[in-house]
Parts: sequence; C-alpha cells; structure tokens
Amino acid sequence: MAETKTQQTALGDVAARQLAIATRTVPQMVTITPRWLTRLLNWIPVESGVYRLNKVKNATRIEVDCSSRDEKVLPQTFVDYIENPREYNLAAVQTIVDVHTRVSDLYSKPYNQISEQLRLAIETIKERQESELINNAGYGLLHSVSADQRIKTRTGAPTPDDLDDLIARVWKEPGFFLLHPLAIAAFGRECTRRGVPPPTISLFGSQFLTWRGIPLIPSDKLPIVKGKSKIILLRTGEAKQGVVGLFQPGLQGEQTPGLSVRFMGINEKAIASYLVSLYCSMAVLVDDAIAVLDDVEIGNYHEYKYK
Repeated sequence: MAETKTQQTALGDVAARQLAIATRTVPQMVTITPRWLTRLLNWIPVESGVYRLNKVKNATRIEVDCSSRDEKVLPQTFVDYIENPREYNLAAVQTIVDVHTRVSDLYSKPYNQISEQLRLAIETIKERQESELINNAGYGLLHSVSADQRIKTRTGAPTPDDLDDLIARVWKEPGFFLLHPLAIAAFGRECTRRGVPPPTISLFGSQFLTWRGIPLIPSDKLPIVKGKSKIILLRTGEAKQGVVGLFQPGLQGEQTPGLSVRFMGINEKAIASYLVSLYCSMAVLVDDAIAVLDDVEIGNYHEYKYK
C-alpha cells in the first residue's frame, strides 16, 4: 500500500522558531532558601572583628532591702564582673569567582554574566552562613546550649508537651522556634492527632505555624541523623539578653552588611577574578536565651479511623 505524503501548506513551528526570541530567565538554583534565621536575628556591628561578652560574676550576692519605716541600716553591696569574659571573633565565609573576559564581553545580553555569577555565589555563601550559625562548633546555636537547657522528647515524636517544656526554659520573651521542615510536619501530625491544630501567623508575606503564639520557623540546615532532628527555641536581641548576630561594618566593596565583593584582577589567561567575603558570628548573651529539644523523631505517622 502506497504511503500518502501530506503536503505542508504553511510555515512550520520548527522553522518559525528560528526567527523568534525566547524569553529567558536568570539562572535558577534549587539550593536557595528563604534563610529566615538571618532575617529574624538582631545584628550587632563589631569593631575590629571582636565581640567581648561581659557578665555578673555572682548575681545572688547582690543585696537589697525592702523599704521599711524604721531607720535600719541599708545593706552595702557591689556588682562584680567575671575577669576573663569570652570574646567572639568573626568567622569568614569566602570564595573566588572566576569569569573569562571573552564570556563576559560576548554573552552578557540580556543578563550580565559577571552579575549572575556573583549573585549565585553570594546566595551560596549566605546559605553556608545560615548553616554555620546553626552548626558551627565554635559559635553555632546547637553548640551554645548549656546542659540544663537541653531536654529530650517524651515519646520520640515532637508533641505539644515537648514544646511547652522548651517554653518553660526560655520563658522570658521567647522569639521563635527553629526546626527542620520535616520536624514541623511531624509536630503538625501530633497536633492533628490530639485535635489541637496549631494556628498560623503571617511574617514576611509567608504563613507560619505557631505554638502558644510563637512561630515555628523552618530551616533545612537543622541536622537529621538516623531519622532524628532537633528543635531550638531562642530569644533574640541585645536589649533582651538574647541571641545576637555579629557582623563587620564598613568593609571595602560592601554589598550588604558584612558581605563584600572585590575585584582581584585579570590573569594571563584573560580570566577575571572576584573575591566574595562574608564575616559573621553569633553570641548567646545568657544561658536561658536558648533551649534545645533533642531526639526529635520525624518519621512517626498515625492511622486515623473515622466512624
């Protein structure tokens, strides 16, 4: 049987596209997150890269008297300070971005190649910054919690009772819970099982679950090890004796507070190099500014039966 060939009567899509201009996007990167922690922290400028945390040596020895109507001699007292206060040095998160001048000269329409390379590098550095603020062994949140501010879950899964215990330890104006998105989902399941769905609140144009009016802020930088994670509750701000972020102001080539971009020159291969640096740290001003719930199981599910 002979094949019937259909004669083309109009310009086809493939050929027509050769004359069309595609709408392009800037490069997308799946690792970019909202980084709520860095937005919610109170940031303190640090001179010379050092932040000295001074404290009361023994507050219980300060004597005061409740006013009485007699002429009793008032107590004499003074406030002592610790002699060797801790000093926080700013840590650096850095990288060098290389761009061939031929590429930036020829292929920077409609988007500038150097700008896009730097933008994605800066996003990656800021992601690393949030991870260090949580996990750094020297100053990270998880390594700055005193022993009496650490508790474990009662049954494994994060329950309302567990979060109430955290609030009891950070009861002076608690700011927010910080936990992995999977831990938020696990807490939501426990609330659903108990018939107490947590209300939501709007922050930065996004919706967040809350418990006792305190928002649950997600971050994928919280570690998950063998199906278990951690939940942090913290108070923020220097005036509240909470947790504060530290940054170096006035950097050469400053783009945002604590972050700078500097041109390093062009080598013999016509490659231009740019140094991207971010300097930051974190300090917990007093012990009860932070508490951690350990051994949070995130894989616990329930079977619901309806009558």
